[in-house]
Amino acid sequence: MRSLRVGSRKSELALIQSRSVIASLGGEAELVLIQTQGDRVTDRPLNQIGGAGLFIKEIESALLDERIDLAVHSMKDMPSEIPEGLALAATTKRLDARDALVSRGAHSLDSLPKGATIATGSLRRRSQLLAARPDLHIEDLRGNVPTRLSKFDASSWEAIVLAGAGLVRLGLEARIRSYFSVDEMIPAVGQGALALETRADDDALRDRLRELNHPASESAVLAERAFLGRLQGGCQVPMGAYGEIEAGELRLRGFVGAVDGSRYEKRERRGPVAGAQELGLALAEDMLAAGALEIIQERSEVDE
Repeated sequence: MRSLRVGSRKSELALIQSRSVIASLGGEAELVLIQTQGDRVTDRPLNQIGGAGLFIKEIESALLDERIDLAVHSMKDMPSEIPEGLALAATTKRLDARDALVSRGAHSLDSLPKGATIATGSLRRRSQLLAARPDLHIEDLRGNVPTRLSKFDASSWEAIVLAGAGLVRLGLEARIRSYFSVDEMIPAVGQGALALETRADDDALRDRLRELNHPASESAVLAERAFLGRLQGGCQVPMGAYGEIEAGELRLRGFVGAVDGSRYEKRERRGPVAGAQELGLALAEDMLAAGALEIIQERSEVDE
């Protein structure tokens, strides 16, 4: 019987994530390393090198071509639509989804000096930072987590912002000066969770992966992804959503903003956990009614 072939990006974080899944499945699998477009092109901002799926398309192609059997992705890299022939088989238990501040001394966004330089490769973070602190100077920052930290250490920047979950998985939580609350900075859709993707007709593997699925995380991410899909968001639009279960209900926050933070729409809804997808769609409609489409279209015109 052929061993399970697991596709992964080559970064240290991706390898840690993939190996954790393999270990949870009993440790018997072949790891297949695949370079994606997002990994190859590191000298330009993500929004300038393509749309959704920059870190997963080549891995999904390997799935469809049957060169691998299972793909392990960071959920935040997943577009809202899954290609025909593939299926999202499981959502792992989510780690802390909050963004983290890595700084030279400041313990919060408010304590950064006036006009401070802060670096991030995310339009979502850029928009929320500038909405809160229009005086900040934002530098673009690309690369894997260790590369970003090295660039920060060699720079004169006051701070950078990274996903806390990635730092924790790499054993680098000591670099975290503080976390942003989800009210201060709404996370990326799916941030902190892993997506396990298979071919849609591989029923045996999908059944095997059910033991790794975390229902609460799945419901929260389902709502977030429905919100993302309705608004047609991606790395080219500053957008985020975060769902969590509170007192038996699903609470979903969402935002859409201008890159410079000058326009910023934020809403939230609550609803039954069983209606996660409907909740995400309803919140997206709220955002559209509040003018989110104008913000999205303005961004699209800038990129043309």
